[in-house]
Amino acid sequence: MPGSSAGSIVRVSGPTVVAEGLEGVALNEVVRVGRDGLLGEVIRIRGGQATLQVYEETAGLVLGEPVDATGEPLAVELGPGLLGQVVDGIERPLDALAARTGDFIVRGVMHPALDRQRRWHFVPRVDPGDQLQGGAVAGVVQETASLVHRILVPPGLSGRVRAVTPGDATVTDPILVLEDGRTLSMLQRWPVRQRRPFLRRLTPERPFLTGQRVLDVFFPIAAGGTAIVPGGFGTGKTVLEQTLAKFAAADVIVYVGCGERGNEMTDVLAEFPRLKDPRTGSPLMERTVLVVNTSNMPVAAREASIYTGITLAEYFRDMSYQVALMVDSTSRWAEALREISARLSEMPGEEGYPTYLATRLGQFYERAGRVVPLSGDGEGAVTVTGAVSPPGGDFSEPVTQASLRVAGALWALTTDLAHRRHFPAIDWTQSFTLYADRLAAWFEHEVGEEWASLRQEAMRLLERERELQEIVQLVGLEAMQDQERIVLEAARLLREGFLRQNAFHDVDAACLPAKSLAMLRTILHFARRAAASIERGAPLRAILAAGLDEPLLRLGEVPGERMEAAGAALVAEIDDTLARVGGR
Repeated sequence: MPGSSAGSIVRVSGPTVVAEGLEGVALNEVVRVGRDGLLGEVIRIRGGQATLQVYEETAGLVLGEPVDATGEPLAVELGPGLLGQVVDGIERPLDALAARTGDFIVRGVMHPALDRQRRWHFVPRVDPGDQLQGGAVAGVVQETASLVHRILVPPGLSGRVRAVTPGDATVTDPILVLEDGRTLSMLQRWPVRQRRPFLRRLTPERPFLTGQRVLDVFFPIAAGGTAIVPGGFGTGKTVLEQTLAKFAAADVIVYVGCGERGNEMTDVLAEFPRLKDPRTGSPLMERTVLVVNTSNMPVAAREASIYTGITLAEYFRDMSYQVALMVDSTSRWAEALREISARLSEMPGEEGYPTYLATRLGQFYERAGRVVPLSGDGEGAVTVTGAVSPPGGDFSEPVTQASLRVAGALWALTTDLAHRRHFPAIDWTQSFTLYADRLAAWFEHEVGEEWASLRQEAMRLLERERELQEIVQLVGLEAMQDQERIVLEAARLLREGFLRQNAFHDVDAACLPAKSLAMLRTILHFARRAAASIERGAPLRAILAAGLDEPLLRLGEVPGERMEAAGAALVAEIDDTLARVGGR
């Protein structure tokens, strides 16, 4: 690509390169560095020198080698063919690179993200003479069996249509001609660090259903909301994000593997193509884009990967789709930011992270949201969940704390629960959500009027159990009164029968809100009736020996369509059994 200006290398320090002679270069402008044309980006201009972060391995660069500016910011390609792709942090398709260079990426090799040879059947939604505005739907392409790709007019472009070309075309073929002679294709480019515009933002009043009972009931997140998932090593962050990708109520999944270990991303790449979409039965990859940047890949590309991911998510949001963006993990992104900041000799903040860490995190999470797109047609949303990997599980470290300031929900994972094989290992004493009050009206209208009251009752039961457990540690379980021991038993059933889910069970792996409500109603009915029976003199031993715990613990394995009947039958059994042991 011809450069807008040319310079030469005067310094190399890891992923950062200093060049001089780049007259007129701008911040965030893309450059090609060295004789191999390594891809980089301008991150500082001082005097006559420009500092660049290079997205490829810089070993072997020599002082004096050329640096060419392109005159363009770092941007991604958007259009049909994105779904099912596995790309790196700067949107190079890894399959195509592997076909060209083998298992290891050769420096300086670039490849377009979208296949230039594949033809798509374009069905126009506009006619000659129509006036187009940015964001309008020019036509559609059936990209996969379950998803229609809406071809959007790029934001900022407008004009009257002179000619339309329906039928089969590649992403670069002209499909529309405007009266001023400009042509539109199915391919557009967008700078990754620039938010895509929309018509207006909507309030977070609809839930983003995850299929996980502990999240949907206790710590729900709104569609277009944000949640962070901190947890130490082995607590199940990656497994939880993969579960959300499979079962969450999203039309499109964008999964960013940011700086994770290569073996973990290998598992993701091996597992995702085999996963079946529970809604359509088709492969889950048909509505998924994977952005992969492992810990051994260049650190600067890791910093760019989350922006690549959220730009792809915003593009599908603008088609009025519900998009889920999973980032695993923001801690590795922050480490890349810290390394680049150190190379720039910037003043370090807490634990060496740059002082602008919280600002960058806030700018990223603010790109989530539920909006009316520029087309004015329906609504779309980008819901962001960001995994955090605090060293030693210490939630007081800077990345977790900075994320807490901008996230709407905290799903805290703990080693203790993970070691007890409790999945998901969400600690209900540390987790929180800011969306519960806003979403209560939706749940009460769509699921059941008792949603909020049962949720609060269950939370009180778990809080009471925590208080009693502290006493048990001091005096022992046998010293507790029967009224307190029945609370502990009811809380155990709630924890093990409701909060725990079996990710490998065909039925229990995901749970709809209606089933969750029926399960909660049944378990709490037992808690109330058993406590009342104890008050009336029923022996605790007889209640525990009645065998009611087994069906309560297996409620999750009941199919959703049979849950109401099964719950009602179990409630009747609870009443009859407790009446026989003296609870009448």
